[in-house]
Amino acid sequence: MNPDSLTSNEAQNDSSSIPVKSEDSAYWSVAEIQSLLDAPFNDLIYRAQYIHRQHHDANGVQLSTLISVKTGGCPEDCGYCPQAARYHTGVDNQAMLSLDEVVSAASAAKAQGASRFCMGAAWRGPKQRDMDKMTEMVRAVKSLGMETCATLGLLKPGQAQQLSEAGLDYYNHNLDTAPEFYEEIITTRQYQDRLNTLQEVRDAGINVCCGGIVGMGETRQSRAGLIAQLANLDPYPESVPINHLVQVEGTPLYGTAALDPLEFVRTIAAARITMPKAMVRLSAGRQEMSEAVQALCFLAGANSIFYGDKLLTTGNPETDRDRALLDKLGLHSL
Repeated sequence: MNPDSLTSNEAQNDSSSIPVKSEDSAYWSVAEIQSLLDAPFNDLIYRAQYIHRQHHDANGVQLSTLISVKTGGCPEDCGYCPQAARYHTGVDNQAMLSLDEVVSAASAAKAQGASRFCMGAAWRGPKQRDMDKMTEMVRAVKSLGMETCATLGLLKPGQAQQLSEAGLDYYNHNLDTAPEFYEEIITTRQYQDRLNTLQEVRDAGINVCCGGIVGMGETRQSRAGLIAQLANLDPYPESVPINHLVQVEGTPLYGTAALDPLEFVRTIAAARITMPKAMVRLSAGRQEMSEAVQALCFLAGANSIFYGDKLLTTGNPETDRDRALLDKLGLHSL
């Protein structure tokens, strides 16, 4: 059965109380997405898995590796981030990696099975001297036959075009949370600043990688608000990372009450249902998740993971553990 062709009666029988959209580009209200998050767990996962199978390899997972090309010293005040200069987290302000170091890391990631290589930098946004280095890195990694992704903060007019001309495939710039909760997390940049950068990326013809973080003390309604913001972008992002807050001592969010793991799975499912063609990425926080919770995330529609030992400055499940889990679940890399 095609889940997007279900009639109202069929939808009621197959996944009670879950909204059905006939178009994957349809507008999603916050209330509709909250009704997804409020639905009986089995109904929600059933619907998400149906949607997932319509648009994706049911057992395929894309493996991505993330490297910090410029660590620490960021002037922003993101409450979750250990790289903010104002917080005492033990993360030092480091110089930008050399081209050789980045290429070596990308080559090693490819040898371990990663198909996408993501480069992150801790700053408000790149200066032109930084752009010159970044475009060189993008070209070098692209020449290895890997997809390239960068997350460099806010972009000025023309910078996305420079990255596009260098061959960048994806630009990551997360919205982090719902607009109404945003100022509880960040005050040094506005929500509109993030949307402006996403538009620069779109206008340059680069694929958008954009998601958020859950477990920062937000309500379920705020999680619905985040998903609504993402799903109603026109078009919605090609890649949607859903991060679970990694609490780092010294950051303002350290000590936040832990999110129930099943609430995280529900968020993955809502992302899959509302953005059917996107790659939904199980991102930060996997190190703290049991294998059972990760398996539920894949069942709920996650089909991409960050793969390797480190996520910028926080840990990530080791490569061998990831491989063992994928083998145990009968999943293969894309």
